[in-house]
Amino acid sequence: MQRIGIIGVGEIGRALVAGLCEGGGGDDEAPRVHLSPRGARTAAELATRHRTVEVCADNQEVVDRSEIVLVAVRRQDRHEALAGLTVGDEKIVVNVMAGVANDDLRGTLATGAAIVRAIPLPSVRERRSLTVTYPSHPAVDALFTRLGGALPVADEAAFDVFSALTGTLTSHYAYLATLTSWAAGHGIAPEDADSYVRGLFQGVGRALSDESRSLHQLAADHETPKGNNERIRTTWFTETNAEDLHKALDGLLDDLR
Repeated sequence: MQRIGIIGVGEIGRALVAGLCEGGGGDDEAPRVHLSPRGARTAAELATRHRTVEVCADNQEVVDRSEIVLVAVRRQDRHEALAGLTVGDEKIVVNVMAGVANDDLRGTLATGAAIVRAIPLPSVRERRSLTVTYPSHPAVDALFTRLGGALPVADEAAFDVFSALTGTLTSHYAYLATLTSWAAGHGIAPEDADSYVRGLFQGVGRALSDESRSLHQLAADHETPKGNNERIRTTWFTETNAEDLHKALDGLLDDLR
């Protein structure tokens, strides 16, 4: 049975546990998962729910009992969380911290262990997340393939570009919330507006699974000349909006590097 440790049991840590321990079958046996006591309430809840999950006394025990150790603490908390840890060279460390380069983490841990950066998304809980990794490592890529897919990239510069893209996720939710509040302002019951917008964009999500069409083609296929969709796209999401988004992403990318 594979032994996986997770240091930092926040939203991503919780999603990783769910993806690893739920929905398996046949040869897809759940691994033994060792959680740090950090985020104690969440860790205890996960250990109660899943028979192969247990909470360790401290982070050193997580490392000692695991083959693969995922570090999922916030960037600003890493020195406190990782101080004094001894990580053997035979371990595999997965760096899930945004904006923390592998060389930075290696210096903190003072280890010769393999270190791989990864960007797991909350959808790993449903095994539907394509996770970017760098550098490619067979054990880590196999782990994330199990959770929806692995996308190894050539270098850390490319990895940072994908990390910046991930920073747009909550803007999408805020956009949907703005649509529902607009409808409510025009007399629609908030719960009805919410249900309709969710259904509308769940359909968009399903259309994205058709990889035979580019994103530009999908947009074109969903609008008619001088129709409603074209009107909103051309009057609201203008070239200026697109340039502002590029600038915001450029600024985030600079900070990540």
